Amino acid sequence: MAVFYHHFLHATFLLVLVLVAVTASAAGAGGYGNTNPDQYEKPKPEKQNNLLSTNAILGIQGLVYCKSGHEVLPLEGAAARITCEAVDQYGLETSPVTILGDATDAKGYFFATISPSEIENKKQLTKCKAFLELSSSETCNIPTDSNSGISGAVLASYRLLHDKNIKLYTVGPFTFTSSPQTQSSVPNNGY
Repeated sequence: MAVFYHHFLHATFLLVLVLVAVTASAAGAGGYGNTNPDQYEKPKPEKQNNLLSTNAILGIQGLVYCKSGHEVLPLEGAAARITCEAVDQYGLETSPVTILGDATDAKGYFFATISPSEIENKKQLTKCKAFLELSSSETCNIPTDSNSGISGAVLASYRLLHDKNIKLYTVGPFTFTSSPQTQSSVPNNGY
């Protein structure tokens, strides 16, 4: 039994020596003792849904109306705003990208574009929303949340216009009104 115990202690001692040697060599080759920051692995960006590919233009179109009583008419000269969440090349959230669309035409139609060349610092657009921004009318200038005009209509699906290289999203129609919603039509949630 003493011989077995002697061999067991000898084997355990050798195993401890091997582990110490392996740990020491790991520390010298990029472990705790490494002072060269270039040997550290850089974080990889999370896989994000980039709405703006490297060569396609993002196009957003929609309609803006004025609702006065029972009458709904196209609103010329109104504006919509597009705001996109963005991440950098490492997948970290950055400041949002915001553009103002062209003023609506006589039919209430607006069109806005974002091209890859307009995006600075290699940002990737991950989620975009369209909002009512400005009415051209002094009497019909109260935005409504019809089709998410106030809360923001998410750009969800698009048509690819191959000949113009545009991913075309459609939102709305958005509506301004001439009078604020009455108290009876707005839930007060008990307050």
